[in-house]
Amino acid sequence: MPWEMAAVRTLFIIIVISATYHLRPFQLGALNSILLGAVLGLTFVFFEMRLERASLKRLIGAAVGSTLGILAALMMSHLLSVTSVDKGLLSFIQVTLLLLMAYVGLVLGATKGDLLNLSALGGLFTAERQSKRSCKILDTSVIIDGRIVDICETGFIDGTLVIPQFVLRELQLVADSSDPLKRNRGRRGLDILQRMQKMGSVQVQIVEDDFPQTRDVDMKLIELAKLYEAKIVTNDFNLNKVAQLQGLPVLNINELANALKPVVLPGEIMRVFILKEGKEYNQGVAYLDDGTMVVVDNAKKMISKTIDISVTSVLQTTAGKMIFGKYEERRPAEVVHQ
Repeated sequence: MPWEMAAVRTLFIIIVISATYHLRPFQLGALNSILLGAVLGLTFVFFEMRLERASLKRLIGAAVGSTLGILAALMMSHLLSVTSVDKGLLSFIQVTLLLLMAYVGLVLGATKGDLLNLSALGGLFTAERQSKRSCKILDTSVIIDGRIVDICETGFIDGTLVIPQFVLRELQLVADSSDPLKRNRGRRGLDILQRMQKMGSVQVQIVEDDFPQTRDVDMKLIELAKLYEAKIVTNDFNLNKVAQLQGLPVLNINELANALKPVVLPGEIMRVFILKEGKEYNQGVAYLDDGTMVVVDNAKKMISKTIDISVTSVLQTTAGKMIFGKYEERRPAEVVHQ
C-alpha cells in the first residue's frame, strides 16, 4: 500500500506540473511554470499527508470553523460594500477579511474539534470510531515476548493488531545485532509476527505513521495511540506507567499473567518439585507451571523430588507472586522420586 500511495502522489505532482506548463499562469516562461507546478504539487501533497494524520473530530471542526469564518467575512464584505469606501481599498479589505476569517475559523475549529460528540450526529461515524478504538498497538517487547500469540489463539484479543513501521525497524535492528542473544530475540520477534499474520482469528495491520520530531520509540507509540484512539499492548513497566499518566489505556501482558495465577491460601496443601537450594538455611525452591516461585522450609534435602507442602503465606511483589510453604517430614509416603 505505501508504494501505491507514493505512485499516486507522484502522478498527481506530474499532472500539476503539466497543467501549469501548458496554461502558463501569470505569463510565466516554461521553466518558471514548471517550477511553480512542482511547488504547488508538493504543497498539495504535504497538506494531504498532514490531513491524513488528523483525527476525524479535528477535520470536522476545521471544516465547520472555516465555513463559518467565510460566511462571516461575506456578511462583513456586504456591509462594507454599501459604504463610501474607495473601490480599490474595498477590494483589498474584502480579500483580507475573507482570508483572515477563513484562517481563524479553520484554526479555532480544528482546536476545538476534540470537544465534538460524534455519537450525537447519528450512526454515520459510529463504525469508524468503534473500529479505531478496537485497535491494539503492539510494542517491541511484547512481540519478542511471544505470549501475545497464545492470547490471540484463545480469542481473548479482538479488533485489529497494529504494528508500526518504527517497531518493525527496531525489531530488524535487534535481529541484525552482533550480540547472539539480541539477534535471537529479534528473530524470534519476526517469527512471532509471521505466525500472527497467518492466524485467521486476528487482523494484523502494518501502518506507516511516524513522528519524525520524536526520537524515542515509546513516545512514538504513545503519540500513535492518541492518533488512533487505540490501546497499547506491552509488558514494559516504564511504557505502561507513562501511557497511564497520559490517560491512555494499556493492556499489560505481565499483569494479565499475574491475574490468572491460581489463588493459594495459607494452610492449603500443594504438590511441588523441589528444584534447587534456597538462600536461607534448610530451604528448597520450587516453581509452579506459571513460573511462580515457591520457597519451602525444611526441604533442602528433598531437592529433585516431588513433595507435598503446607502453604504458610503468599507475598505479592512487583515481579509477581511468591509462595512460602513448609515441608513436614512426617509424611514420607507423599514423596515421589523423579
